[in-house]
Amino acid sequence: MKMTRDDIRKIQEEIDYRQTELRRELLENLKTARAQGDLSENFEYTMAKRANNQNNSRVRYLEKLIRTAEIIEDHSSADEVGLNKAVTVYFPEDDEEEVFKIVTSIRGDSTKGRISDESPLGKSLMGHKAGDTVIVKVNDEYSYPAVIRKIENADNDNADPIRQY
Repeated sequence: MKMTRDDIRKIQEEIDYRQTELRRELLENLKTARAQGDLSENFEYTMAKRANNQNNSRVRYLEKLIRTAEIIEDHSSADEVGLNKAVTVYFPEDDEEEVFKIVTSIRGDSTKGRISDESPLGKSLMGHKAGDTVIVKVNDEYSYPAVIRKIENADNDNADPIRQY
């Protein structure tokens, strides 16, 4: 998976939190629930165990992401669409204008206006400038035009969480 150094840093922060603070809390919950007696009918114990297992699975998943990551860097100029840029796009077909932030797929969430640089729209916009019309190819049968109206630098911080798979 393609990721920026910021993506890797953010993933490592989540791993550190899960391995130190959260793991300690979950193990304490497990210990407390276990002390209540009969484990076969102890709902609190079952839920504490499940939460601990989910945390461990998430840590393994995040560690694998880091190990297999392909580090990418954005080399777009200030006036070109690139990673962590807010792009105002006009869709003539719908007569609508929307603002999207271009992010890596690990941070993408179209419901929050963050589109991946690997999505059809993101891929079409990358490297273009304000005033350009791009053709977004969705599949072999359907494509649509999009006009880039404005490009601005966007914050590249904690506002874009790592996606929960």
